[in-house]
Amino acid sequence: MTGITTIEELRTHLQWAIELEHATLPPYLCALYSLDPERNAEAAEVVGSVFAEEMLHLLLAANLLNAVGGDPVLDAPQLLPPYPHPLPHSDGSVLVGLAPFGPEALEVFLHIEQPARADAPAQADGYATIGQFYAAIEDGLRTLCASLGEEAVFSGDPDRQVGDFHLRRGGGKAIGVVDLASALEALVEIVEQGEGAARTEIWDGDRDVFHPDREEVAHYYRFVELKEGRRFRAGDTPQSGPTGEALGVDLGGVSPMRPNPRTADHAPGSPVRLAQEEFNDTYCELLRVLEEAFTGNPAQLGASVGTMYALREQARALMRMPSGDGRTTAGPTFEYVPKQQRRHRIG
Repeated sequence: MTGITTIEELRTHLQWAIELEHATLPPYLCALYSLDPERNAEAAEVVGSVFAEEMLHLLLAANLLNAVGGDPVLDAPQLLPPYPHPLPHSDGSVLVGLAPFGPEALEVFLHIEQPARADAPAQADGYATIGQFYAAIEDGLRTLCASLGEEAVFSGDPDRQVGDFHLRRGGGKAIGVVDLASALEALVEIVEQGEGAARTEIWDGDRDVFHPDREEVAHYYRFVELKEGRRFRAGDTPQSGPTGEALGVDLGGVSPMRPNPRTADHAPGSPVRLAQEEFNDTYCELLRVLEEAFTGNPAQLGASVGTMYALREQARALMRMPSGDGRTTAGPTFEYVPKQQRRHRIG
């Protein structure tokens, strides 16, 4: 595909953006919940901040789709394909899986957040980096506004825009999208938080939530900090790497979760399988509530925050349960449960 040339193609790609942003959430959550928050407070802070900002990116992608007259879909099987799987609609070079925090997970996260080269072309499909995918969406928005006019492109119901949403761990801001200028602002928020300003900067343009005296490091470079065990400081560059204070990671304080677990690994009715099924019910209900919040009922966002706390406790309980192989613990499987098969509802 060479580019986005119709409103329908734009809506399709913005739904893909929702699926892409969501695809980062389960792996980041597994890494976060596997960390002992007392032995790995700094690492949990870093991973938690990235997760919170990916939730913001999901919201911004939904705002963008709503703005151009689309309908965000989150409660659907394609949001939770079996693990491991490639990033949605990418070139397949990055496989996303479920694993505890550690060197292997960090390598996957670095590939997910890899900044595009300054000369990398926009790629609407089969993209190599997330930045190239969003560059294609920006090109499509500009082209369609030039040919059709902004009013024709931004035909969505402004009441669907979510402009007030903040998770304590993350930076950035929700942006209501009503025209080309606000759409471009939302795209900048997504891309710069992920890979840094102008594709060449460590910093994303925000202030650090936990350290307001510092600039905030983009997602890719936060994972570099965890890999190198050291913080970036003023004057550092992508080439220099981090030269600031040490960032400690205690790999002994990580639950040895079995990678890419599945409910089918355990007998029906067994404690692990029942706990995994409960988690999947809760997570799919979270997707339902978010879909409702993004399609005309933004008050549902309040229910989503409470559900995230329930998910945390369910996941940590799973990571205390032996998987049965004598080496690893169980973990959440993030498998899709059809609405009619869920045992409870939230919100």
